Order: sequence, then C-alpha cells, then structure tokens
Amino acid sequence: MTATRADGRARVTDGRARVTQGRVRAVGGTWILLAVLSLTVALSLAIGANPLSLDAVWRTLRGEGSPETDYVVFDLRVPRTLAGLVAGSALGVAGALIQAFTRNPLADPGILGVNAGAALAVALGVSFLGLRDVSQFVWLAFLGALIVTVAVYLIGSSGRGSADPLRLTLAGVALGAVLSGITTGLALSDPDAFDSMRSWNAGSLLGRGFDVIVPVVPFVVAGLVLAMVLAPGLNAVGLGEDVARAQGANIVGIRIGVIVAVTLLAGAATALAGPISFLGLMVPHVIRWTFGVDQRLILPLSAVLAPVVLLLADVLGRIIIAPAEVPVGIVAAFVGAPVLILLARRRRVSAL
Repeated sequence: MTATRADGRARVTDGRARVTQGRVRAVGGTWILLAVLSLTVALSLAIGANPLSLDAVWRTLRGEGSPETDYVVFDLRVPRTLAGLVAGSALGVAGALIQAFTRNPLADPGILGVNAGAALAVALGVSFLGLRDVSQFVWLAFLGALIVTVAVYLIGSSGRGSADPLRLTLAGVALGAVLSGITTGLALSDPDAFDSMRSWNAGSLLGRGFDVIVPVVPFVVAGLVLAMVLAPGLNAVGLGEDVARAQGANIVGIRIGVIVAVTLLAGAATALAGPISFLGLMVPHVIRWTFGVDQRLILPLSAVLAPVVLLLADVLGRIIIAPAEVPVGIVAAFVGAPVLILLARRRRVSAL
C-alpha cells in the first residue's frame, strides 16, 4: 500500500516536472521567435534593389534619414513588411486551424482549395465588375474563401460518418483544381483586364500600400482572437469527438467558429498578398515538432513564425535575380513543395 502511494506521488511529481519544463521551453521559444522576427523585419527593411545598412534604416526610422532613404524605407519597405507580417500571421494560424479542425497534418488553406476560391471570386470581379485595384478585391476574396471552405467541408463530410481527413483533402484538391482552371480560363479570355491581377495571382507583397493593408487588419485581428478562443476546444476535439463531448466541448460551435476564423484569416491574407501556398502547411508542423501538440501554443507561435518565413521568402525573392524580383508566392512554393514531399514520405507525421 505504501509502495503504491509512493509510486503515485512519483508519477504526479514527474508529470508536474514535465509540465513545468514544457512551459519553460515555450516561454524561451517564444522569446527566441520574437527575436528572430525582429531580425527578419530589419532585413526586410534593409535588403532590396537599393540596399541599405541597418544603421541607415535605424537613422531613417528615427527621422534622421535623407529624402532618398525616407522614400525607400517609409514608402516602399515599411508597407511591404507590414503586409508580410499581417498575411504571414493570418496564413500560419489558418493552416494550424485547418489541420486541427480536419485532424489532417497535410492540410492548409491552399491544399483545401480556400485560396483557389478566393482567387476565383477576385477573377469574377475583374471580369464582370471591372475591378482593377487590389484594395477592391477584399470582400470578394472573403466571399470566395467562405464558399469554398463550407463546400469542402460539406463534400468531405457527406455520406456516413463525420468529416474524414482524407475525404476533406481530396475534396479540397479536386475543387481547388477546378476553380483554378476556371480562373485561368477567365484570365486568358481577357489578358488586358487581368494585367493588374497577374502580380497578385502569383502571390506578392510588392506595391501593397496602407490603402490595402488597413482594410484587412480588423478581419485578421478578429480571426486571430477567435482562433485563440477556440484553442482549448480544438485540444478536446483532437482526442476524438466522443471524448470532446464528454468533456463538455460544443462540437458544432467549434466547427462554425473554425470556419469563420479560417474564412477571415485566409480571405484577408489572400486579398492582401494573393494565393500563397504551403506556408500554412509548414509552420504548424515546425511548431508541433518543437513545442508539442497543445493548440494553445501552436496557434500563437504559428502567428509569430509564419511572418518570419514569409518575409525571408520575400527577401530571398528580391535578391535571387536582382534587380528583378521573384514573387514571394513562387519562392514559398519552391520551399514548401519539398517539405510536403518529406511529410508525405514520413511514416508518421507530427501528431495532432
């Protein structure tokens, strides 16, 4: 009897020690990620067709720069960097939400067709409504993202049983391919009208001013807040719907909340920077491998790491073929495609 009690106390003590270690690692990792994000922002402000030293950037931000550096930093690179921060955090959290929601570690807004839906809605606006400016794309991108998110979930959950991760992925890929084909057909039918959409459709941060950034920020903030509220419920769902119900989780409410949050985040990011794939796939995996499967950590840390990856891809795109640029969406695809292949070849992807 005494031995049993001692063994039980030892297990409790060991469990508490592991929780404490996990918290310490999470706090330390958060500070490291924030430091890396700060360095990435500095590089984004300094590197480009007109490179500046970090000292010159700092002096310009303090109001001590020349007219030339003021123009480069404040008019060109500050808005571009802010666009990367906003779009990156939105895509990272949207990917984490979709993976937790579908319990599919290979899911992201691009693979599930959300980006393709937003792009088609924008293409329809360009073709039939005469839209030409990125700032006019926001509402259509939201609408397209919402319709496709709901459609993929309904198709994936049709038939017997609840939504199956494999069916959701197949439905997203198939629907995304169809929508992308329609978008391409519309673009080929009127190349002049889609000239303004070409850069956006490749996924780019170039030329994104405050007139485009400001309208989407409230939706990204709302999506991020909603995601954090849903985190405890997603932890319960990860144990299975029956267990989640036994723990008092509102499954229907969580599903609706995730759909709304993904629509806000993926729609806003796509409206701002165009369709960017793989970012929402890579980042949550890195966080899970490093910090575990607690969604209360995965979601906020994805919001920090994803802008780092996106801004680094943007900086890389500026220097690969300088003085010309490679759109950040293409660079992200070159990085993300091998990661997807690696994940597919692993016998056991990171647990959800």
